Amino acid sequence: MEFIDLKQQYRRVQDQVEQRVLRAMRSGQYIMGDEVFTLERRLADFAGVKHCICCSNGTDALSIALMALGIGEGDAVFVPSFTFFATAEVAALRGATPVFVDIDPDTYNIDAADLRRKIDRATQAGGLTPRAVIPVDLFGLPADYDAVEAVAQEYGLFVVEDAAQGFGGVYHGKRGGSFGACAAASFFPAKPLGCYGDGGAVFTDDDALAETMRSIRVHGKGSGKYDNVRIGLNARLDTVQAAVLHCKLDIFEDEIVSRHRIAQMYTRMLRDVVITPKVPQGCESVYAQYTIRLKDHQTREHVMRELKARGIPSFVYYPKPMHLQSAFRSYGCQAGECPVSELASDTVLSLPMHPYLTEEETAFIAQAVRRAVLDA
Repeated sequence: MEFIDLKQQYRRVQDQVEQRVLRAMRSGQYIMGDEVFTLERRLADFAGVKHCICCSNGTDALSIALMALGIGEGDAVFVPSFTFFATAEVAALRGATPVFVDIDPDTYNIDAADLRRKIDRATQAGGLTPRAVIPVDLFGLPADYDAVEAVAQEYGLFVVEDAAQGFGGVYHGKRGGSFGACAAASFFPAKPLGCYGDGGAVFTDDDALAETMRSIRVHGKGSGKYDNVRIGLNARLDTVQAAVLHCKLDIFEDEIVSRHRIAQMYTRMLRDVVITPKVPQGCESVYAQYTIRLKDHQTREHVMRELKARGIPSFVYYPKPMHLQSAFRSYGCQAGECPVSELASDTVLSLPMHPYLTEEETAFIAQAVRRAVLDA
């Protein structure tokens, strides 16, 4: 059994992918060919924004966003502690200081109340200028943007949506990728919308910001290849990956429906024995992961062992919160600063999730989890 079955998905789109990739190969435009620009228009339409700028990967997408907004040394960038490393890493790479914010215990997304506390603390301590917050649409569920943007507006912070896991999710009628000053997405193969290598994109409704991000994507390009008007990156998207994404986008909405069906079945079978994902009213998760929470660390380890014995893969996203990572030790973070994040790291477990799980497979997994929990 696969945790994420990309091979089965490939069989579904094999003919279309191979035809489109072959066409891209024959074009001779291997980087930033026409496929990239037509994909940008489709992705912008899907997200409901004016501009999409495709790039090399999700981390570079976040970097492009922070560079375009002028984030740098002396700035504080507020990020959830319970997320993938890249969200905080990009702030540090810009010379800014990531400030770690705890999460909501139900959604695992950034807690707007703790965001306010951390902004106030950073302001009182001095030495840093609060400039931006990067909410993460964790596990496919958009963050609470009404609450986050209210705090950000009060303190004059930019909001940069990290939609790496949440592209395709919905928050009160708006799609992931459409929030904040700009948003960043990842098309890493395991993401709900993934290519066959690395890929990413930034999204915005701001014309000037879009122009700046397009420049940064290609070495700070100005009017021509050898006119460089700013320091930028080499962050272009390969044409072949764009060709793949066209084919994946064709079936994306259908795959989201399948993800919802599988998640609903998991929830029906497990909600009385574990803490299942909470999706607030008015929101839709794209279920990049289906993540349950166990009563304690020992129960999680027992469940993982029992699942492995039955040939069922499971994974912990994430075993160590950001504020306790060795790379950020110099920022003086201590255990206990983000207690909900620490609890989640000790007790969450992600189950197999992809659009090609059958009802029989889903039931088999859920029943194995139930047995393991009740035997723990």
